[in-house]
Amino acid sequence: MASSRASPLLPAGLVVHQPAGRRHCAACRRGPLPLVVLESGTPRCVDCADLGHLVFLPRGDTALTRRSREESTLSAVVVRFNRRKGRYERQGVLVEEEALARAERRCLADAEARRRRRMRDARRRAVEDARFTEAFAEEIRRLFPGCPPERARAVAAHASVRGSGRVGRSAAGRALSERAVISAVVASVRHLETPYDRLLMSGVPRHEARRRIAADVETVLRGWAGAAPDVPG
Repeated sequence: MASSRASPLLPAGLVVHQPAGRRHCAACRRGPLPLVVLESGTPRCVDCADLGHLVFLPRGDTALTRRSREESTLSAVVVRFNRRKGRYERQGVLVEEEALARAERRCLADAEARRRRRMRDARRRAVEDARFTEAFAEEIRRLFPGCPPERARAVAAHASVRGSGRVGRSAAGRALSERAVISAVVASVRHLETPYDRLLMSGVPRHEARRRIAADVETVLRGWAGAAPDVPG
């Protein structure tokens, strides 16, 4: 049967792999295989692992995935290893075909209610994001009263995009810590008021490029604040 939790990076339960390279079944010799089940490290095709009757449901629809697994007596998580990130990532699930059909009927029955809920959630997040962006801009103007208001709003909007991973969405950014706010302003000045981007494009290493434009950044910050706060590296 399919492998259970063989690694702390793998999800619990039955796991099927999308192999990065060419893999063949150790039992029937078929291959290369799009899906591989590892039994004590030995690759098997889904048929030899008794999972061949299941159908693949790609990730993307959370409700359909959850309900398909609820309806299916047997299911497995499909994963692929991301070498760059050093972790397994879910690609979807294998479920019984009839279970998938029942789950689809359940999702269709309450599709309108879920659509309205998503719309309500989206509106709520939009209001929260607008309030946070304005608070971020106000903190920029407090620290840098000479910063043009439209520039402060632009910096805040860029730094606080939900899901962007930028400083405004970090824990420090959400707490409006002074260091996080200054970091957002410094990044904006670095890209817009200095030749930093051109230096990078010409092959100058990042740390050296930052050293070369540090005085220019400080000059702008002093003009906006009267005296530049400590500039993060």
